[in-house]
Amino acid sequence: MTTIARFEPFRGISALHDQVNRIFNETVRSQADESALTTWAPAVDIYETPNELVVKADLPDVNEKDIDVRVENNLLTLRGERKFEKSVSEDNYLRVERTYGAFSRSFSLPNTVNPEAIRADYKNGVLTVNLPKREESKPRQVKINVNASANGK
Repeated sequence: MTTIARFEPFRGISALHDQVNRIFNETVRSQADESALTTWAPAVDIYETPNELVVKADLPDVNEKDIDVRVENNLLTLRGERKFEKSVSEDNYLRVERTYGAFSRSFSLPNTVNPEAIRADYKNGVLTVNLPKREESKPRQVKINVNASANGK
């Protein structure tokens, strides 16, 4: 005797949906766990003007004394540390998403930068490093002299 099975095209869709959700949740959870263990690197903008390069780094809640700016061998290095507030008990925190601890960012500088004239300012949680260009590397306009005697002859 032959058994006739009823065709149900969506019979396994529920199980597939559960598997996809489980895989997605495990992936998101492992990424969240990894991000809590990684060190932080402050966001940086770098732009150029005719006279200098400017580096701006977001360093909210970093004390000025905990920031170190160095230039060695055409390498700009920003180092520092954002310390976890001890004034609030860790048991009182409901959520901690910001990253704490030491950071270090390094950037290669072109030979056009004058290392003797570099200055850094820290205001409202933003570190601004001004890297002036050497005089010989700044753009300049050259005046063209026209010799009147060479025009018609």
